[in-house]
Amino acid sequence: MPSKDDTRSYSISELAKEFDVTTRSIRFYEDQGLLTPTRQGQTRIYSRQDRVRLKLTLRGKRLGFSLADIRELFDLYDADKSSRTQLSSMLSLIEEKRETLHQQLEDIEMVLLELDAAKQRCQQALHQLADGRTPREA
Repeated sequence: MPSKDDTRSYSISELAKEFDVTTRSIRFYEDQGLLTPTRQGQTRIYSRQDRVRLKLTLRGKRLGFSLADIRELFDLYDADKSSRTQLSSMLSLIEEKRETLHQQLEDIEMVLLELDAAKQRCQQALHQLADGRTPREA
């Protein structure tokens, strides 16, 4: 027998307010196949599952997952309710994301070093100009 919470439904404006997103974003997630509300006329009716999927979608986006990655996880979960496959896929996606972020971090550190070196050269050139010398005369 379903609990009261299992049968609760939500309007698009309720979900938008709860998760601090626009209704347009929610409709976009629906277009991407992440949410599947029922309809009463033109009104979308979101289930508890839609609410959970919206929450997971927003969390996944914050972690840097693409909507395609999130949809793939949902599809895997729908196909394998034991979630063994989903968990294995999630671990792979996490590892890929970690590798990407580590590479980006290395790239950022390299750019920061290059910017520090350029800043130092500019400051030296300004000091030389202030002393009445042309840069690189020192």
